[in-house]
Amino acid sequence: MVEVSTQSRTVPVPGGELELSWAAATDTGRRREVNQDAVFAAFPLFVVADGMGGHVGGEIASARTIERLSALADAGAVTPKTIEKALARAVKDIAAHPEATDDGTGTTITGVFLDTSGEAPHWVTLNIGDSRVYLVRDGAIVQITTDHSVVQELVAAGRLSPEEAENHPYGNVITRAVGPSEGVTPDYVRLDVTDGDRFVICSDGLTKELTDYGIRHFLDENPDPADAVAAMLDAALENGGRDNITVIVLDVGYPQSAEGAEASAPAAGSSPVEG
Repeated sequence: MVEVSTQSRTVPVPGGELELSWAAATDTGRRREVNQDAVFAAFPLFVVADGMGGHVGGEIASARTIERLSALADAGAVTPKTIEKALARAVKDIAAHPEATDDGTGTTITGVFLDTSGEAPHWVTLNIGDSRVYLVRDGAIVQITTDHSVVQELVAAGRLSPEEAENHPYGNVITRAVGPSEGVTPDYVRLDVTDGDRFVICSDGLTKELTDYGIRHFLDENPDPADAVAAMLDAALENGGRDNITVIVLDVGYPQSAEGAEASAPAAGSSPVEG
């Protein structure tokens, strides 16, 4: 049993304070010998990486990428520009490693960070690959990131239905990754900060075993982030645990006294962010 605990932090933002609570866990699953996922969850950055390639290549790729990004959080310098520089360094790290140099080695990277540089705070999601960021707002769950995968391209082209995509034989084939042979820029989406929001950041080991409805169910049943993470992890393992599983649950709230708690815009107001 993976031990999961909730962490919290009060963050000064324009107009008041923001209360964040989060929990994270990763598990090898029931069918893999090595956990090639990696995770970092600490203000202001919450990210998941899902490595691929060789027996240890994917583990190296995800670990090096998370190390580079976590350094940004430690330095308090998380922006699209610094993220892209960190990913470029991770590509060099992967390419230089003797056990992670084949063409199939790489990693996804997906997550969110809080941008407090403007007049109002915003969340910014980043994504390369098919790990995902979900947002639960006003009782509805929305996938914020778009998968970089062959199956998603077929769905977008109208050649597959979402139901057919769930069990497609090319379901594991991604079209973009952080790897030793190329540098890539993440997709970004900017989101307004809204009281009561819940984010789920996860590798596809979770979404292979739980539907969006299932994810929302366990969030609804478990107000504490650690309990929600543990419940989803247990359910994914019980449903087969066919891949490594990594989950972050991040809760967002304004104290009742904070100004602007009622003035947040809906999720539909999200917009791309330029690097």
